[in-house]
Amino acid sequence: MPEKSPIIDIAKRVCPAVITIVISKDLPKIEGFFLLPFGGGVIVPKTQKGKKEKVKIGGGSGFIISSDGTILTSNHVVSEPEAEYMVFLEPTKKYPAKVLARDPINDIAILKIDVKNLPLLELGDSSQLELGQTVIAVGNALGEFQDTISSGIVSGLSRFITAFGGFDSKAERLRGLIQTDAAINPGNSGGPLVDIEGKVIGINTAMVMGAQNIGFAIPIDYAKKDLEEVKKYGKIRIPFLGLKYIILNKEIAEKNKLPVDYGAFIMRETLGESPVVKGSAAEKSGFKEYDIILEMAGEKITTENPLSDILQKHKIGDEIELKILREGKEIHLKIKLEEKK
Repeated sequence: MPEKSPIIDIAKRVCPAVITIVISKDLPKIEGFFLLPFGGGVIVPKTQKGKKEKVKIGGGSGFIISSDGTILTSNHVVSEPEAEYMVFLEPTKKYPAKVLARDPINDIAILKIDVKNLPLLELGDSSQLELGQTVIAVGNALGEFQDTISSGIVSGLSRFITAFGGFDSKAERLRGLIQTDAAINPGNSGGPLVDIEGKVIGINTAMVMGAQNIGFAIPIDYAKKDLEEVKKYGKIRIPFLGLKYIILNKEIAEKNKLPVDYGAFIMRETLGESPVVKGSAAEKSGFKEYDIILEMAGEKITTENPLSDILQKHKIGDEIELKILREGKEIHLKIKLEEKK
């Protein structure tokens, strides 16, 4: 007798709208290899001067959210600006994809393919998630096994992790994540995490190396905000202060003999330009190098609650008050958030 599991029905509805993304780039053509005579056995590729060939450099997953070809995926899957992205609906059906917008802060990207009448997934409400509820992760596991499904539960909510991904393996701090024990493997990134009704409640984004049954997904409500921005403005607008700073902790404060061990310390990079960007909202509001921003909109700035996280709670055009420590005295400055150019 066939099994009557709701997950079977979900798989049948969800899989047709889950796609594979293949990333390619023009790289110098390799015609052979040679051994460095004094390199201790180091093999170096020999390239043909002036000749390039298209090489697959990565892949990931995504899912269709509109019948005319709008796709959601993870930003780190499509973070290479000079690469070409090809979407595979089936092994024999592939289409070039255009990146409409990238949101590196929340690890979200929006793509578009020029195809009509596509199957799509309905977006759910990640704000209503509860610990223990059933979820299903779908994606292109290991970049090889399409329509891989794993089921589990919501193991945790509002998780914060530092993830390494993209082509430069840059560290990104991701906040508010959904933790699940549904298996998320390399290649699953960008695929959907759906609830028992088949609605998308998250975008698979990361796993913990060396651990079992610990995966993370970006809440779909973050993506909804990005979609609204793209629909209204044609891009994702990011609020921008115009400051370079480091978040203080006890170790940094003691080493530099600072009066507080929390806050955002405004300082330039070594031999770099001023940490207060010229013409920015911060310069207009009177911020100076060596100011320590203690609070923003009444929230204390710490390593657990950094300035960037507080900033994302506000919109462009908001006027916000910040508490500053300047030369041993506390002062208050107001800043009107501007768009990052």
